[in-house]
Amino acid sequence: MTLCSMLFICLIGYWYGVKTGVMAGLAYGILQFLQEPYVLSGFQVCCDYVFAFAALGLAGVFMNAKNGLIKGYLLGAFMRGVFHAIGGYLYWMDYMPDNFPKSLTAIYPIAYNYAYIGVEAVITVVILSLPAMKRAMEQLRGAARA
Repeated sequence: MTLCSMLFICLIGYWYGVKTGVMAGLAYGILQFLQEPYVLSGFQVCCDYVFAFAALGLAGVFMNAKNGLIKGYLLGAFMRGVFHAIGGYLYWMDYMPDNFPKSLTAIYPIAYNYAYIGVEAVITVVILSLPAMKRAMEQLRGAARA
């Protein structure tokens, strides 16, 4: 977990719209892959790097809504977790020990991924909810759109 790491891609989506946000997330995901590549299959790479980080750009869906940054950030974080969980279920579960309870197979990728994504999301939302941070984000948004 890294503090507020998802926020910066979400900000791009929130400031400039979904298309730009998704493209920025896609670029970020590719850079993450180049830094720390781990390949089990092409679809796993797409789930863990391409789709997961591109999903952060969906924050732009709420670019004109009240509290849009927080709503968009939560949507982006949720969707990132969805793609990581899909990748975890389809690929990473094959690497679990034989004695791993089969009843937890469907739940484990969700619990694992949202354990760190959820904690980061809660901390970031708390920070974004501070009055001084809200004002600063709106001023930055105005500057970014000027």
